[in-house]
Amino acid sequence: MKVTNILLAACVLTIGFAMPHPVKAQDRKEQMAEMLKNSTPEQRAKMQTQMMKTKLNLDSLTGLKVYDINLVAAKKMDPLLKGNSGKLAMFREMKSIDSEKDKSLKVVLTAEQYKQYEAAKEEMKEKMKEKMQERKAKG
Repeated sequence: MKVTNILLAACVLTIGFAMPHPVKAQDRKEQMAEMLKNSTPEQRAKMQTQMMKTKLNLDSLTGLKVYDINLVAAKKMDPLLKGNSGKLAMFREMKSIDSEKDKSLKVVLTAEQYKQYEAAKEEMKEKMKEKMQERKAKG
């Protein structure tokens, strides 16, 4: 399955690094999904904003604007993460929310920052593809 939501990927990767010990791939996937379900939109927005501040070298004002944008998106994503809707419908809705978020970020970030943001999203997408291919090869 092709994962098209970079926000979800960022959360999963970030939470994955925080896990203290190695676990089976399926267990890890379930634990990360559970952590996402148990996190608040505010926690996810804060985590995403912190990552963006570091990668994009955001000033304080831009950081606050980015947090607000991330929070709006995280609040819209919350029912999807905590719900039981079909995966295809869920990913379509997540992609739509992510697209709205990108449009808002494009207004707030400089051209160079937005370019770096897009590059980081693409890099994360590639990492997720690699991880998925590794999982398919193993099992």
